[in-house]
Amino acid sequence: MSSSDGVTGENQFRGRRTRGSPFLALAAGLLLFAAIVGATFILLRPTTLRIAVGPSGSSDQQVIQGLAQHFAQDGATVRLSVITTAGPVDSIAVLAAGKADLAVARADEEMPESTESVAVLRKNVVVLWANGSPPKAPRKPARPKIKAIGDLPGHRVGVVGRTQVNIKLLRVILKESGVDPDKVEVAQFGTDQVSDMVKDASIDAFMIVAPVDSKQVSEAITATAHLRGEPIFLPIDVSEAIAARHAHYESEEIPGSSFTTSPARPDDKVETVGVSHLIVAPKSLAETTVSTLTRQIFAAKPSLTREIRSASKLEKPDTDKDAALPAHPGAAAYIDGTERTFMDKYSDYIWAVVLLFSVLGSATAAMRHFIRRNERKMNVLHRERLVEAISRARKINSPEELDALQEEADNILRETLDCYDDGTIEESDLAAHHLVLEQFHQAVADRRAALAGASINLGRMRAS
Repeated sequence: MSSSDGVTGENQFRGRRTRGSPFLALAAGLLLFAAIVGATFILLRPTTLRIAVGPSGSSDQQVIQGLAQHFAQDGATVRLSVITTAGPVDSIAVLAAGKADLAVARADEEMPESTESVAVLRKNVVVLWANGSPPKAPRKPARPKIKAIGDLPGHRVGVVGRTQVNIKLLRVILKESGVDPDKVEVAQFGTDQVSDMVKDASIDAFMIVAPVDSKQVSEAITATAHLRGEPIFLPIDVSEAIAARHAHYESEEIPGSSFTTSPARPDDKVETVGVSHLIVAPKSLAETTVSTLTRQIFAAKPSLTREIRSASKLEKPDTDKDAALPAHPGAAAYIDGTERTFMDKYSDYIWAVVLLFSVLGSATAAMRHFIRRNERKMNVLHRERLVEAISRARKINSPEELDALQEEADNILRETLDCYDDGTIEESDLAAHHLVLEQFHQAVADRRAALAGASINLGRMRAS
């Protein structure tokens, strides 16, 4: 039986090798689980956007800093990292250089191509006023009063803001009002020089672009009244024409008593031009990220307003496609209610992954079936050997040979069970082995009984 022992030894080796495959399956499962956990971590980890805003201490920076703190405290999906700049112009430069993902800027500034709006931070209005009658009669003859924009030629206008955006806006107002901008002298003052501007005797009219409730404007108006007499507010009667021809500007009204109530300044509503301060982003910024950010901004607005009053001015951007600075698709999706859910965005990918795993599973099963074809053939040979062993058992003439045959059958059974545990054979194959094995055990038992009876008869014959 040396050849059969060799085959048995080979099969035992195969059995030990296949028994290691469950560990490979476990390792593959753990690897897949780790991949899923890693992908989930990447998809769900917070996204931090850098936002440029300035100047330091301004209401814009306070609102943005407040939003950043709220997002961090609430564990929001999108977070903000604030980059402080000297002002909106510098913020746009930082955005254009790729050093920021968002920026706070005025709508009429020069923006990088494909820049779109995310939210309106506040709306500014143009406040134009001129000297009134001074409290005391001047020693020299007074210059003609300025009562309208048409009276500005030959006079000097003080403009708050060191950049060119307010100068550009003033020139638009003058030109649309029928005044040659070159005939109006302009002097620029910093935001911290409003008091100096009001005190400057060479200035005949003043211009500030700020929110209606700006403390800076009300203080400048009060100072003008104290030093130069009751201010005369200059309405921009062509505001609607300006808004129609220059998409970045809007026609607005300054309500009466907006700056002071006693006395009322102005004493009636004043027509003017408005321009928005916006949170802007490049169109390339992910739509999902911007949509989430927009939702977070307006969700935080009520609680933030209790801490920072200027946060109440947060508004949704214009979603019209023909807007001068259209809303980012992500912001528009949130505002219009077309924001897609997680399944809407990723269902195609999820089903593709499921299908891929299904195909891989089928391919793996087919490969496994192909690789183990020799083991299945060997298993069939084992069953045939058991059938052959039944015939051999009926011809064996000694108990020792029966023991050896029984040991061989035990080895075959062990290898068969290993193959079943490993999935190489099916339950039907195991049932067939069981049937053959029962017949084998019956044949061995019958042969042992026959050998025992023959031995007893031989002993009696010798005794007699």
